[in-house]
Amino acid sequence: MKKKIIILGVCSLFLCGCGKIPTLSNGDEAVVTFKDDKMISANEFYEEIKNSFGLDTLLNMIDKYIFEEEFPDEVENGQAYAKAIIDQLRSSYESEEELLSYLQYYGYQTVEAYENFAYISYMQNVAIEAYVKDNITDKELKEYYENSVYPNMTISHILITPDVTDDMEDEEKEEAENRAKETIENIIAELDKAKKNDEDIEKVFASLAKEYSEDDDTKDDGGNLGEINIGSLDSNYDELVKAANELKDGEYSTEIITTELGYHVILKVATGEKDSYDDALDSMKDDITTNKLSEDESLMVDAIRYYRDLYELNIVDSELDSQYSVYMNNLINTYKNQE
Repeated sequence: MKKKIIILGVCSLFLCGCGKIPTLSNGDEAVVTFKDDKMISANEFYEEIKNSFGLDTLLNMIDKYIFEEEFPDEVENGQAYAKAIIDQLRSSYESEEELLSYLQYYGYQTVEAYENFAYISYMQNVAIEAYVKDNITDKELKEYYENSVYPNMTISHILITPDVTDDMEDEEKEEAENRAKETIENIIAELDKAKKNDEDIEKVFASLAKEYSEDDDTKDDGGNLGEINIGSLDSNYDELVKAANELKDGEYSTEIITTELGYHVILKVATGEKDSYDDALDSMKDDITTNKLSEDESLMVDAIRYYRDLYELNIVDSELDSQYSVYMNNLINTYKNQE
């Protein structure tokens, strides 16, 4: 049975300075005292902070509790992630004081506060991805398997990289791009000629790769990339796999393929095996989840609401509850307006 989250009020406050941690038996006790027996009580402090940054702090506490309960196996990973973020930041500053000054500029009063933020962000992402994965339908999976899961393919390519430098004018860059495209078009024309003359396209392609390709790792092997699939090499080559999937064995691309590396023409040498549906299931869920979140950010709000409802979230303080309602409605409307 899920535990209900109820915010009862301030029960303990951490004070800086001499390291004292006052335990308050009720909200009328002092957080700060002055002469003449004047003071700021816990209740007064609570009323003040809840109307400034109280809701943000409360939501962090809520999500931390829920996601640690829901995903206990991810707690250690989240802590390691947050620590790595802090270690990376520390390496950029000469002293702890400089790091703290940087964090305070963005509203984090301590290094620990930012580390906690990074930790909660990690746990939120875990929860959001789990929610989206759990709501992927069998229909979506089957369609993805048919249209986006490719067999392994043996591919060769010829890469032409535009001779562009940072100090070039825009017109010079455009001219360099056009020269590279023209080279690719000439290569395709050579392949078209060889095809018309019933020549061995694989041999012709290998010869052209040795002559023209600027991929030093493959040109001497006729541009051979070996048997690859999505994710086998860096993401630029994923575009080559997608293009090859549209070709029959022995066919070459007749349109310029553009990646961040430059311009390509490819030859599909052979088609291998396609993973079974069951073997591809986990990677399909990962891909569909990534695609859904990039296309529809409102799913993040849906996920957070789902888990808070699951744990029967009840904010007892009516003012904070009202703030929370306005905050969530604003989030929902923001994403609706983006559609």
